[in-house]
Amino acid sequence: MLAELLVPRVGSLSVPVAVVSGQGGSGKSALAGHVGHRLAREFPDGQIHVELRGMTDAPAAPEEVLGRLLRELGADPVNLPAGQEERAARYRSLLAGRRVLIVLDDAADERQVRPLLPGTPGPAVLITSRNRLAGLAGAAFTELAVLSPDEGVELLTRIVGQDRVGKQEEAARRIVALCGHLPLAIRIAGAKLTSRRAWSLDLMADRLTSELRRLDELAVGDQEVRAGIELSYRALPDPARRGLRLLGLLGLPGFCAATVGALLGLPRDQAEDLIEGLVDAQLVEHTGTDGLGDLRYRIHDLVRIFARERAESEDEPQDRVAAVEGVLGRWLWLIQQITLAAPSGSIHLREAYPHAIEVEPALTESVLADPRAWFEAEQDSLVVGVEVAAAMDLDELAGELASALCGSVFVVHNRLQAWTRTHDAALAAARRAGNKHGEARLLAELGELKYAQDRFAEARECLIQALAMFREVGDAQGETSALASLGASCREQARFAEAIEHLDAARTTARAMGDEAAIGQVTRLRGSVRLELGDYALAQEDLAESLTAYRNAGSRRGEALTLRSLSLVHRAMGELALAEDLAAQSLAIFREVGDELFEAFGVQAWAKSRLRQGKYDGLLAQLENALAVSRRSADRFGAALTLRTLGELHLAEARYDHAATCFDESIHLWDELDLPLFRARTLRDVSHLHTRLGDPTTAHATLQSALQIFERYGSREYTELTQAPD
Repeated sequence: MLAELLVPRVGSLSVPVAVVSGQGGSGKSALAGHVGHRLAREFPDGQIHVELRGMTDAPAAPEEVLGRLLRELGADPVNLPAGQEERAARYRSLLAGRRVLIVLDDAADERQVRPLLPGTPGPAVLITSRNRLAGLAGAAFTELAVLSPDEGVELLTRIVGQDRVGKQEEAARRIVALCGHLPLAIRIAGAKLTSRRAWSLDLMADRLTSELRRLDELAVGDQEVRAGIELSYRALPDPARRGLRLLGLLGLPGFCAATVGALLGLPRDQAEDLIEGLVDAQLVEHTGTDGLGDLRYRIHDLVRIFARERAESEDEPQDRVAAVEGVLGRWLWLIQQITLAAPSGSIHLREAYPHAIEVEPALTESVLADPRAWFEAEQDSLVVGVEVAAAMDLDELAGELASALCGSVFVVHNRLQAWTRTHDAALAAARRAGNKHGEARLLAELGELKYAQDRFAEARECLIQALAMFREVGDAQGETSALASLGASCREQARFAEAIEHLDAARTTARAMGDEAAIGQVTRLRGSVRLELGDYALAQEDLAESLTAYRNAGSRRGEALTLRSLSLVHRAMGELALAEDLAAQSLAIFREVGDELFEAFGVQAWAKSRLRQGKYDGLLAQLENALAVSRRSADRFGAALTLRTLGELHLAEARYDHAATCFDESIHLWDELDLPLFRARTLRDVSHLHTRLGDPTTAHATLQSALQIFERYGSREYTELTQAPD
């Protein structure tokens, strides 16, 4: 395609000009050589290749290059015109009508190139540059991207040999990825492997793994990735150099102009100009547009490593800290505003964040117009931001952002793996700093994470540690939260007496503080434990107190959770119409606040109440959707619960094979989660299935297995062989 662009067209009055741009090491010069070879017959009067030294400290002056071109075209070297304009005129006259391909390699900018362009048809010009040269009107532009993984492995194979790569293909792919798919880096890695025959590809990949030494490894002979990037870096103006350094320091996987503005303290328009300059210099690339309509960018991995090195050597420590605080502080502000603007109580605002920095109103309005889109765009960068702050020992900042995230977007969007990363990093920083209060808060939030992941024993361990630390530092609110979470974790493990003990203590501290939201949480959890024990009257008392407290606190999410729990109580009491109504109210609030995962739980409770009344219409689709949400969110508890309800629906409608499959999958998940009471409840359903199938012996044996579990844990189901609440 590129070669075709350079072939002069019959009757055309213009000179074909093609520009190939790309970052250093992307193969621009190699491509130019390949195109020149292909076009040898199209340009019988020859080809002239000129090195413009655009990325060096001394780019070739147009006057100097014109002298070289004139000599190549046969001009008398002794009698060359003296000035640039005279040389350009002589150059164009000598080229007139001649089929010559001019290759201008490594151009600095448009000003360097314009005097070198022919004026009449016949010749063609191929230009390579790290800059885009968008100002060359009429030129055809080709931008070289890095290689695909398969192309990278193919290049490495050509250098190293099929025998070695074929035996270690996975290591070859690691090398290519660690080289950022950059041809120069891959060629250097291949050259080192060729000269070091004893090295395995795995060893080469391992040596490239550490970012601290990767650029050192990518050097052989006179080829060096670091030196190539440095040429582009040195060509930048000072503000752009600083911007690149600090972007490398922050190391975000993606960013927008607003982030660059926060990093450098620039207004948005100046930040956009700076970042587009880095794009033109092939040091940053566009990756698309986010849900808010903002352009997104990324830095190539090797450029990022180089930029971070420069930041650490050229920027003062306080400047580096200020830059990171500027970005993360503005993120904290935006998260606060998202939380405050959410439907009342749909997200719990944990605390004020001292490091939050107010953001310009226009950006705040844009984010609040679609907070989900903002989070989707920034979620990976938010995690990296916590890790960077932690690595810089900014323990308070890392802890604040980690807590803000788990108190808001990670909960609503169920980003549990991201939650793990932020809290592992922030917790390590708090421990290094001896920050007991920060450590307690992060341990408690990790306990909540383990609970959300259905890892109840691990949750209990984290929460016990957090509880001791909260008591040590005198944080009553933290103590209450840890006690409540401990009660919830013990409930899931059927440790009912211990759960009541923790929840009684939590209720006492919550009431002493006058914290309505905490009272709502604690009494809801205690009501759920009393439901498990069959104490329906006490369960209703607790849940009524919870509902009042949550409403006083304005917590819609808490209100929905309590309504769901009340639905379970009334379902267990056989008051099915009321149970359905309460479940419907709960479900409506979950949908209002946009909590997809809890909406799935709401659907399950509502469907179960209708199922018990023989109202089957529409339940299958609703439950299957709820199951899909639970699986997508990696919520095994929710998936198991919904599978059991789906099994009951299939059983009621005589789809016995489907029922058996659902019950089997549910039991498998209960066993993985080590939740024997839920296993017993599902076994009771399996007993009903065998009865329907005409196998009373297996039905009886299965029911006996369930009864043994109920008796072991003191569950009400042992003496109450009616429908279970869940």
